[in-house]
Amino acid sequence: MLLSPNPKLRAASFSICGALGLAIIKLFIALMSGSMAVMASAIDSLLDILMSGVNFMAIRQAEQPPDECHPFGHGKFETLATLFQALVISLSGGWIIYESVVRLTEGKQLGNINQGIGVLAFSAVVSWFIANHLRKVARETDSSALEADSLHFRMDIYTNLGLMAGLLMIRWFAIHWLDAALSIVVASYILHEALQLIKRSLTDMLDHELPVEIQQQVHQLISSHGGPLAGYHGLRTRRAGSMKIMDFHLEVCKDMTVNEAHELTDSLEKKIEREIPGADVIIHIEPCRVDNCPGRENCEIASSRIPSRFQTPPITPEPQRHEP
Repeated sequence: MLLSPNPKLRAASFSICGALGLAIIKLFIALMSGSMAVMASAIDSLLDILMSGVNFMAIRQAEQPPDECHPFGHGKFETLATLFQALVISLSGGWIIYESVVRLTEGKQLGNINQGIGVLAFSAVVSWFIANHLRKVARETDSSALEADSLHFRMDIYTNLGLMAGLLMIRWFAIHWLDAALSIVVASYILHEALQLIKRSLTDMLDHELPVEIQQQVHQLISSHGGPLAGYHGLRTRRAGSMKIMDFHLEVCKDMTVNEAHELTDSLEKKIEREIPGADVIIHIEPCRVDNCPGRENCEIASSRIPSRFQTPPITPEPQRHEP
């Protein structure tokens, strides 16, 4: 699994291994110390395993080529994985808040605080390395699932450091209720981030247009493309996982042949797909409707080819008549 040639699958595998190691260590320490803060962090790591596993399966499915039933590919599997992650994270945040409130009312004290502090510090360091690696691969491949996984590990960094600071305060000042109180703060932050993931995944599922920056980039690529282009209109964009699907109507010189128009649009499609990673471009060709095109005099195609409507039929010589 770790030797997969696909960078997204390698990153997802790396995430699974890291989350598994952290979950085992933190769960063991949480049971020994009785710390709700460490238990919350352990539950979060267990969720990391589930989320990374879902990511791995979703990415592997999303990378499958288009088929008869899915002509636009399988990119929405990544979006579904992101939504699933967000829902599970929300449930975990709610459970942590509930359990922390129960601990506050019971006034339970902690033991083996030093072990809890050590494992949280170790977890913060490991989570930092995993989060940076996932974010790097997510940016290179434009994967929403890996971006969600990276966000989850970045959350672990802050939560582990915050919980560690709380355990230090408990150790120094014997403020035992601080353990549950900090867990509630961490869970509230988790719920906030989960809502952001839900919003993003629903946006992709509802085929919201791509960001303005990408649309402007498409405009610049079309404008700078060589050839007798009269303009374009009807640009439509949407996202499917890592894929950026777009189509538009391209106006070309009406005196071009079908082959010339095809070569022009084919080169433009390849240019956009080369400059925008994950782009899937469909171009509909339309003839220029302007009769008196301002650039017609400089157009090599128009000047070298007389339109068919101006051509006169060839003169057929009349048969010679022989006098009897």
